[in-house]
Amino acid sequence: MVEASPSLWHSWRERLASLRNIPPLLRLVWDSGPRIVLADLALRIAAALIPISMLALAKRILDAIQAQSGGQPLPDAFWWLVAAEFGLAALGAILGRCIGYFDALLADRFTRHTSLRVMHHAAGLDLAAYEDPAFHDRLERARVQATDRIAMVHAMGAMLQQFIIAASLAVSVFWFSPWLLALLVIAVAPAFLGESHFAFLGYSLNIRQTPARRQLDYLRVLGASKESAKELKLFGLSGFLTGEYSRLSNELYGQNAALAKQRLRVGAMLSLVSTAAYYGAYAYVIFRTVNGELSWGTLQFLAGAIAGASSNIQNIFATFSSIADQSLFLTDLVEFFRVKPAVASKPDAIPAPRPIRDGFRFENVSFRYPGSQRLVLDDLNLSIEPGERVALIGENGEGKTTIVKLITRLYDPSSGRILLDGVDLREYSIADLQGQIGVIFQDFMRYEMPARQNIAVGRIGEAPEREVVAAARKSMADALIRRLPGQYDQILGRRFEGGVDLSGGEWQKVALARAYLRDAQLLILDEPTASLDARSEFEVFRRFAELTEAKMALLISHRFSTVKMADRIIVLAGGRIAEEGSHSQLVARGGQYASLFELQASSYR
Repeated sequence: MVEASPSLWHSWRERLASLRNIPPLLRLVWDSGPRIVLADLALRIAAALIPISMLALAKRILDAIQAQSGGQPLPDAFWWLVAAEFGLAALGAILGRCIGYFDALLADRFTRHTSLRVMHHAAGLDLAAYEDPAFHDRLERARVQATDRIAMVHAMGAMLQQFIIAASLAVSVFWFSPWLLALLVIAVAPAFLGESHFAFLGYSLNIRQTPARRQLDYLRVLGASKESAKELKLFGLSGFLTGEYSRLSNELYGQNAALAKQRLRVGAMLSLVSTAAYYGAYAYVIFRTVNGELSWGTLQFLAGAIAGASSNIQNIFATFSSIADQSLFLTDLVEFFRVKPAVASKPDAIPAPRPIRDGFRFENVSFRYPGSQRLVLDDLNLSIEPGERVALIGENGEGKTTIVKLITRLYDPSSGRILLDGVDLREYSIADLQGQIGVIFQDFMRYEMPARQNIAVGRIGEAPEREVVAAARKSMADALIRRLPGQYDQILGRRFEGGVDLSGGEWQKVALARAYLRDAQLLILDEPTASLDARSEFEVFRRFAELTEAKMALLISHRFSTVKMADRIIVLAGGRIAEEGSHSQLVARGGQYASLFELQASSYR
């Protein structure tokens, strides 16, 4: 069932407040294509003046015919009047086609422009935003609004056209009888209020259903994707997933159907009021004509003016109501563009040092993720010096990846500070700082693009072909790419026709090539060999030792065969450093590292 509706005053107050979303939308429309907007407006204004012009010509034609029946000759310009009416009708048809043409162009330009704005703005927001479910709901609605609000743009153009038509016809009705025009306007109000009220209920219902719709999308993907196909078959999950989808979709359908039924019942009754008002006015004009007070031409003119004014006044109210209610749906798009990242470069930010001389230093750094009270890092002090290879180990959740996110300024510390060459990281340009760091996370992206672009994203727009190939050789991706049908032009992944999928280890080699291509001063590998076999892992790290010579390197791994090569190993526990030293030092110390090493080594004996 549909939930109880909010108070009428509250719904109207929210609806009127949402009109503030229209100016930002108009700016988006204008920015997407100024010339197209101007052409569309000019055509609509011209088209809006045709109805009153045709009625005026029709009046003169009928009056001339009536006069002829009384014995008077037709005026000399009679057939020119007929030809002019035909010309206006033809012009109206052509203008309608032209308006449709420019509307289609504007729809494409608006969708493209707004989608690019959403993508660009989303890329600049904090990583914390993407870890908030509420933000995902807003982002999803913003993405939808970026593409389907073009109907609202067309509605605003249509309302301008309707207003000009209604105004020109209303003047004629007002000249005949001001009270008649007032009756037509007042009779439309109930239907307008009713439609507005139910449109607001539809918006409220849509907001409440957003999490459920996201869940439906997830179930739809889960029930028919390559990644889930094996477990769907082995665990027999298909029935469960389709059952969940059916249950949830039926629930949403029931809510929508209940609201639609209420809207149909109330809307049908209210529409009778405006219909009765129109035919009452029409009957009054006929009565005056029958009594000889009005000519045939005046009857035709007023009947057309009353019908046109009534229809367009209704359309204006309905269109305005639609615009007001659709502007409610714009709230998420407008608010999304207003969200500013908390982690941002200062206006006077300085470039990252080249070369780095003193390295990174964590001073009493504590950090908790937004919405959580648990300290992931607790008063941590840590340094990474130039030319040093440091490995971080520890159980899951001890802050290893968090340290990487703080170094790269995906987050800022909750307290304490991180220095680079003695300067707080917050003083540096984020883009320039991140340009000096190459990172490959365990959950690296698999870009379903040509192999060349898959690697080139590590330094997009700047990497010549020879450097892409050199990076692929360093990561051992070159050999596997050479075996592909299209080699470096081969699309990877199965999303697009002709694509070739890779194994997990092969994808990881491609991802490693991105880090090597970046040629950064600090190279960070978060579980870099998780998907590689033992032989490939050995070769990767043999090369890695050579490639990181005289560079800073930060390794995160659970494999002790990997971390042994580090100059210094740091064991994290409780958000702090529990132990640190070289492999041999830590084993000799017999502490936590030695226990973990012995535990892992025993599994190979």
